[in-house]
Amino acid sequence: MFDNNKIKKETGIIGSSILMEEILEMIIQISPIDISVLITGESGTGKELIAKAIHRYSNRYSKSLVTVNCGAIPEGIIESELFGHKKGSFTGASEEKIGYFEEANGGTIFLDEIGEMPLGTQVKLLRVLESGEFMKVGDSKTKKVDVRVVAATNKNLLEESNNGNFRRDLYFRLRTVNINVPSLRSRFDDMEELIDRFALLFSKSNDIIFRGFTKDSISLMKQYEWPGNIRELKNFVESIIILEKGNKISAEIITKHLKNIIVDNENVSLPIPVDKSSSQAEREIILQQLFLLRQEVNTLKESILNNNNKKEVPILTDNNNLNQINDVSNIKKLLNENIIGELGIIDIEKELITKTLEKFNNNRRKTAKVLGLSERTLYRKINQYNIEKNKENYYKKNKE
Repeated sequence: MFDNNKIKKETGIIGSSILMEEILEMIIQISPIDISVLITGESGTGKELIAKAIHRYSNRYSKSLVTVNCGAIPEGIIESELFGHKKGSFTGASEEKIGYFEEANGGTIFLDEIGEMPLGTQVKLLRVLESGEFMKVGDSKTKKVDVRVVAATNKNLLEESNNGNFRRDLYFRLRTVNINVPSLRSRFDDMEELIDRFALLFSKSNDIIFRGFTKDSISLMKQYEWPGNIRELKNFVESIIILEKGNKISAEIITKHLKNIIVDNENVSLPIPVDKSSSQAEREIILQQLFLLRQEVNTLKESILNNNNKKEVPILTDNNNLNQINDVSNIKKLLNENIIGELGIIDIEKELITKTLEKFNNNRRKTAKVLGLSERTLYRKINQYNIEKNKENYYKKNKE
């Protein structure tokens, strides 16, 4: 009898979020059934761990699991690597070679980065999936194998097939079952568990003193998007333990090292400035959005300046003004009244929510996250300001 905790312990899969629990349930269901599986998800999300778990709990566990990185094999030799070749079949073929499919006979073959496989090789793979038959390079005889195929990709294979880069029939044949592994930013509930596991394993295996992470440091790490997903988080945790050997990892330490990552990678996925408190960061996000409003009031500014012959005073020209803000309501004190006219705090908040919704294509979860609001609060303010109704009327008016 399988249970999720046992699977996690035996396979190294980490996470207790709803998304990960659903994946574990799926592994339990499909592992004993001899069907092909397509694992999708961004790079670094742990797709190989899922493939290993499927093999482990299948009826083929006593046989080999052969892992093939399709993206790492040059196009000219990939068929030889997968299916083998006869001696003398091409220059350099000094002896007969057994391919990965023969090695995996009776077991499972994991084709990672399947989206990188050349179209010509895809035809031969489809034949193996449908009939279990293949031919070695340079041979005229077919061979039979009994192999379960588990494939993985970070690409949208349906979109690739529409663009002519991937065979549609192979796509549908592979995805008898599809497991989509979520990105790390979709499962921040697992962040603390992941950090603790990586830190403990690394410090123990390298005999390094580790005093743990503070709650503030973990909260701060949740503000970063982690485009490299779990792989990036693991590398970050290990490097910070080495560089800060013996220290308890604080928010200040995380700030310093995250800044280095952002500068090195020119990464702009950090939603809040990491060297400020969450309340300061929230206010700065609001201010950043307010800068966008300048375009909306340009006409008003010009009219006021022309009519009153006043010198233009830009909004928040001094970055040091950011430090003067102790409350969101004080934003208005930093805005030139002659420039913004009757634009009040309610108008600013309403416009800020509207613009952010538009920026994220009406995705309320992302909007709430960027604005530092709970989703419940965002919904309440949308209803309070009739934002959706106003947008509908605007589109209707423009259409007419």
